[in-house]
Amino acid sequence: MIGYFVTGTDTGVGKTLVSSALLHALAIRYPRVAGMKPVAAGAIEVDGAQTCDDVLALRSASTVKVPPELDNPVLLPEPLSPHITAKRTGVRIDIGEIARRYQALCNHADAVVVEGAGGFHVPLSDTETGADLAQRLALPVLLVVGLRLGCLNHAALTAEAIRARGLVLAGWIANRIDPSMPAQQENIAWLAQRLAAPMLADVPYSGAPDPRAIAIQLPPT
Repeated sequence: MIGYFVTGTDTGVGKTLVSSALLHALAIRYPRVAGMKPVAAGAIEVDGAQTCDDVLALRSASTVKVPPELDNPVLLPEPLSPHITAKRTGVRIDIGEIARRYQALCNHADAVVVEGAGGFHVPLSDTETGADLAQRLALPVLLVVGLRLGCLNHAALTAEAIRARGLVLAGWIANRIDPSMPAQQENIAWLAQRLAAPMLADVPYSGAPDPRAIAIQLPPT
């Protein structure tokens, strides 16, 4: 079983899009692929059931259907930082339990893509963050860099934080989320040198991006 943890330089940088594209790429090589969103904030109702857009996108890109408690153990109602909406609703985000759900999910799949919430250090409680969850799962990490002003600092800090946890930065993805950003190629060139990890995709800006159309390389094994 192969697995990856996808994080980003911030929220809204395209983690779900990249995670879905990665699932499609993995499906060429592995018959059973599944996405996992351990903590999702911002619930919607679909066909009488609570879910969220990110979870629906990952399920659409997966080739196996699993129980919702495995691919989305924690669903929070408000689109806020997880620690805030969890506290408001009396939910305790238990990293140990999420890790057990991940292990159970692995029994259903040959490859799993785990999409973190927000940025790498997004708070999950008063004492734990998304970095603690990534460290507990101990998966190779893929970093989605949303190309906009400030991304160089965010990317360098995130890469440093990933490695400080003893985790492998297996690759990064440039996502051109701001078409008006100047010097995009120069920014990508700096990131390629600084991050010391392979660039797996350069995602062009699109108002309606399709994860199946993204040319993403699988990280080297």
